[in-house]
Amino acid sequence: MSAQGLPANHAALMDGVYRWQRHVYDLTRKYYLLGRDKLISGLDIPAGGSVLELGCGTGRNLALTARRYPDARLYGLDISAEMLVSARAAIAREGIAGRTSLARADATDFDALALFGVAHFDRIFVSYSLSMIPGWEKTVAAGLAALAPGGSLHVVDFGQQERLPNWFRSLLSAWLRKFHVSPRESLREVLESESARSGASLSFERLYRGYAWLAVVRR
Repeated sequence: MSAQGLPANHAALMDGVYRWQRHVYDLTRKYYLLGRDKLISGLDIPAGGSVLELGCGTGRNLALTARRYPDARLYGLDISAEMLVSARAAIAREGIAGRTSLARADATDFDALALFGVAHFDRIFVSYSLSMIPGWEKTVAAGLAALAPGGSLHVVDFGQQERLPNWFRSLLSAWLRKFHVSPRESLREVLESESARSGASLSFERLYRGYAWLAVVRR
């Protein structure tokens, strides 16, 4: 989807949320966006392989992926033009602009070939973005459709805090609502359904007593 075709309301909302927050996003989020580094360490990108992040935000995850997989080709898309400003700066600081491509697009409906000149990717990951995307189920389907044969989709996001105290769950829920974040209660069911539909396998892990969920769908 081109920038002109982006859903205007959500794009404007995200730009409004992150216009100033992007400057402190990585510093503050490291304390509660748990499981991101575990996701990156588990990507196991093949030599010279390609990896796409849906909802790449500030570029923090792509930069860490580049360090861990020095010959990987990196791609990222985000609906927020404000976040992409930070992402491009991060990519430049890391010195990986030559093997990284960024684009503004909707993660629920994107044309990777038009955006990047690449139709399919060895790895695709979504880190704490599904909980902010309206119609997030379409992002799962779009990600699986963009996988190369033998590829895998990796997802980390807020869980339902199943084994944490009720007071903690209430406080976290109230805090997340301030940032338009809604943990997806049906995440596992949607991943199971999409995996079955596409003939893929699913592994699903609860982290930190259900604070976060980490899933991998392998084609």
